[in-house]
Amino acid sequence: MSSEHAYTSLPDGAVSADVETLARNILDGSTRALARGLTWVESGGARAEALCARLYPNTGRAQIVGLTGAPGSGKSTLARALALIARARGRTIGVLAVDPSSPFTGGAILGDRIRMSDLALDPGVFIRSMATRGALGGLSRAAADAVDLMDAAGLGLVLVETVGVGQDEVDVMRLAHTVVVVSVPGLGDDVQALKAGVLEIADVHVVNKADRDGADRTVAELRAMLTLLPSAEGTWIPPVLPASAARDEGIEAIADALDNHMAYQKTSGELERRRRKIVTARVLRIAQDLVAVTVLAGALGPEGAERASLLERVARRELAPHACARALLARAAGRAAGGS
Repeated sequence: MSSEHAYTSLPDGAVSADVETLARNILDGSTRALARGLTWVESGGARAEALCARLYPNTGRAQIVGLTGAPGSGKSTLARALALIARARGRTIGVLAVDPSSPFTGGAILGDRIRMSDLALDPGVFIRSMATRGALGGLSRAAADAVDLMDAAGLGLVLVETVGVGQDEVDVMRLAHTVVVVSVPGLGDDVQALKAGVLEIADVHVVNKADRDGADRTVAELRAMLTLLPSAEGTWIPPVLPASAARDEGIEAIADALDNHMAYQKTSGELERRRRKIVTARVLRIAQDLVAVTVLAGALGPEGAERASLLERVARRELAPHACARALLARAAGRAAGGS
């Protein structure tokens, strides 16, 4: 680990020296610097963007695994068990646990970190909780930047545990190289979940709490359903693996499946295709956010009254919502052109 530096908060217009110092320490493997950088990216702003830009050329080395599934399926316990196996195999681990936001502070509730407390003293494991802050899809808006920072810090395996929002939780497929969908016996209609899409994104299926009654049936049903999905010859067939993470049973097989899937992606060319999909989705997400910020910025400036008037016309059914949105975008584009 590198020697630590004192970090100070500077105005957004004077971030260069501060960013460079923090970036160097993250690249040197300083856990304190990494924690500081993750706080920056959660807060957003010019210095966070500058830090991510500085570190981005040093990313692309980590294996990113997403863990998703319904609340109560044991994702945190599984993440802990996988981290222990990976450490035994000599790897360094980053765990990004996306927690529900506190309704009072807006921060992460930290429930996932409580389940991983025995990993806290391991210098080869870095755990960070991050609040969703209202984002849908199971991930926070800063999750991708956080993964980049862990990657740049030299962590070889990054486990991203989603919040567990239910059947629509598919954002993780736009971030991870391998998606693990965690199911448990007795949590509803698996066929309906498959139709909803959350099981179709899986590269590896894990039936956790396999010591419960009905686990064998759940494994059999999932395997049967996978045979109904179209697949070309030579493509990856997601394995369905029973496990009991709380008892550390079946974890070695899951870790092997993660390695096998990464090896398959490298030899088949799928890894580069997936990386391009991840980059495309990420850039579009950032562009959408920038557009929203640009449109809403008019509310604070001299055009605020005009914007409010347009919205009022929509409320009175005098203007269609699509027409209003296009008008706001046109005004935002005009402001951007005038400032360039």
